[in-house]
Formats: sequence, C-alpha cells, structure tokens
Amino acid sequence: MEGPRSGARPEDPPPAAAPPGLSALGAGVILLKSALGAGLLSFPWAFARAGGVGPALLVELVSLVFLASGLVVLGYAASASGQGTYQGVVRGLCGPAAGALCDACFLGNLLMISVALLRVIGDQLEKLSASLLPGSPPPWYADQRVALTLLSALVLLPLSAPRELGSQKYTSFLGTWAACYLTLVIVLHYYFPPEGLVRQLRLSRSPSSWTSVFSVFPTICFGFQCHEAAVSVYCSMRSRALSHWALVSVLSLLACCLVYSLTGAYGFLTFGTEASADILMSYPADDVAVLVARVVFAVSVVTVYPIVLFLGRSVMQDLWRRTHRWARGSRAPVDPAGLWVRMPLTVLWVALTLTVALLVPDLSEIIGAIGGVSAFFIFIFPGLCLIRALDAEPLGPRVKCGLELWGAVSVLVGVFIFGHSVATAVLELP
Repeated sequence: MEGPRSGARPEDPPPAAAPPGLSALGAGVILLKSALGAGLLSFPWAFARAGGVGPALLVELVSLVFLASGLVVLGYAASASGQGTYQGVVRGLCGPAAGALCDACFLGNLLMISVALLRVIGDQLEKLSASLLPGSPPPWYADQRVALTLLSALVLLPLSAPRELGSQKYTSFLGTWAACYLTLVIVLHYYFPPEGLVRQLRLSRSPSSWTSVFSVFPTICFGFQCHEAAVSVYCSMRSRALSHWALVSVLSLLACCLVYSLTGAYGFLTFGTEASADILMSYPADDVAVLVARVVFAVSVVTVYPIVLFLGRSVMQDLWRRTHRWARGSRAPVDPAGLWVRMPLTVLWVALTLTVALLVPDLSEIIGAIGGVSAFFIFIFPGLCLIRALDAEPLGPRVKCGLELWGAVSVLVGVFIFGHSVATAVLELP
C-alpha cells in the first residue's frame, strides 16, 4: 500500500500532509509521545476508582485490543480513501455529514487536550515556584499566569510553528524519556519512600460497583489517545505497508501500556484511595526527585502540545481549502499551509487555549470531557471507516462479514463509553 487506492476521489487533496520521510522508529516515537501526555498523572487515581490494580489492568488490556485495532484500521482507511488527515479519511469514506461531525469533534477535542496540557504545565510551574522560591509574596515572574504566558510565547509557539509533523520526532524522543523518568520515580518511591511521605493503607481490593469500573474508561481513552495523529503519522512514513504500520502501532501501544501500568499500579499502591488526580501533588513538595520529575514531566507535556496543535491546525486548514473551493473555484488563492495562514492559526490556537487554561481550575473535569469525546476517534469513526472501506476490497464473504462485525462492535463500544461519560458528567454536576 504505497499510495492512494483507486477509490480516492480526484478532487481530494493528496494523501500525504507532508512528503513521506519518517522511519519506523520516528513514527513510533511520535505515536508513543502523542499518547504519553498529561493522562500519565491520572492513572493512579483511575486505578483507585476501578477498585485496585487487578480490575484496572483488566480494563486496560481489553481497551488495548480496540486501541490497537483502531490504529491499524485508520492506516488501512487512509490508504483506501487516499486522504492524508483523520478528518479527510472520515469525510472520504463516510460522507460529508460524518465528515462535518468529525471536524467538530476533532477540533473541540484537540482544543480541550491543549487546555489540559497547559493546565498540567501550569500546576507543575506553580509547585516548582513554591518549592524553589519560598516566601510571601512570591516574585512577579513566579505567578502562574505570567510564567505560563511566557512559556507559551517563548517555547510553545516556536515549537508549533513548523509546517511538517516530522520535525517533532526529535522533541518526542526527549518527551518520551521524561515520561519514563516520572514512572521510575513513582516506582522507586514505593520501595524507598522519602522522608515525610505518608503511605495510605486504604487499598480497595474490588470495585465498589460495576459502574465504577466503567468510569475509568474516559481516563484510559484520554491517556492512550494517539489516534488523532495516526493518519498524519502513517502518511508521513517512508514505508506504508499495512503490516509495517500494524507493527509500529502495536509496539508503540505496548510500550505506552507498560509506562501507564507501572505508574498507575505503584501510584495506587503508595496512596491507595487517596491518590490525587495529579499524582505528583500527593508527594512531598520538597523531595528532590519529585522536583526533578515535575521539571521533566513539564518538558514531556511541552513536547506533546505542538503535535496536538499541528493536528488541530490541519482541521482549520482543510476548512480553508473547502471554503475557498466552494467560493472561488477549485484552487484557493493562498496556500493554507503557507506562512501567512499557518502562523496566524498557530498564534490563535496558543492564545485561545492559554486563556481557557488560566480560567479552568480543575484538571479532572477536563479529563472526563476529553475521555468521552475521544471515544469517537478511538472506537466510533474507525469502526465506521472499516465498514465503508471494505466495499472496495475483493474479500471473501466470511472475512468481510467478520471485519464488518468487528467494525460494528467497535462503534457500539464507543457509543456506550461516550454515553456513560456524558451520563456520569451530568450526575456529578453540583
């Protein structure tokens, strides 16, 4: 599968958002780093809500089957549709109505993810300032609003400016090692607790109810979601063989699962049902290893933000193309990926997400909303795309029927997770 198939429509943009050039290692690292983000801090809290290590790991492993199959399906669907973006694949295979829904969900979800990432960075900066700059009142530059604004302008904006996704592979290596360091700190602090750490003995051995197990699905979806980046990463690879892409996807998710499972299990075993939604908040503020973990995890989250912005910007660029196609013919007067369109969109994204992040106080509320909407990208849209893409394939009736059944099951699971997340959010309203 080295290019678009015959089913691609002639008026659609080329299949690759960027000239292909990513190696398997580079693609795997970007995919892994897209998933290893702010959700890492919430897994001990999710293990506590699920009723312990056993139930949480079971839910995680079951989810992993759908997560991996969703990534493989998206690569297959990108090849079948000849599209280079997630929303383009959905629009090309499922029609304009599904494409419009995908655009809205995609843009809203990525905006919320960006806000969550900034919220995590702000929390870490606040704790670092309190530990390194004691005294009252703190210096003006230690104020979270000032520090986060400066970081957004001087670091996030330049990192998000490049045109191609492949440029993120170098910062993704750094971010991956930073996330692994955080996991190492949590594991070692379980066996060698620092002075001042109070271990909790309230370890639930079973879920309080069957609904509490399902309540962790949004956190898992939030933690493992790299599906929004899957099509762009696949189309940026040098080798687009489906078997090659499947191997990259599975290995990336397995590595991600290892990091998340260790963090969740040892964080829960340390703090039990008192585990915070931001696990670093549960440790002593003056512990040196935790201080370093705050710094490196902030670095890790910083490296995720440009990838999320790139994907959100691609939605707006596609909208630009379609708007000008309808209004002025088949050719837009200005390239939406050019500097004069790309940079204003980037500045707008950073400014909007920064404003919302400074106004939203609670990260757990954002995670619940993101996890519910993520069900569309992990389960629902891949299932629909699989069903529609099979129409162009000369497959045997049994194979085709089995794949269609799997697509339908994926859609149903996604609808259930989304509905459960919405119902939980409504019931928890004050």
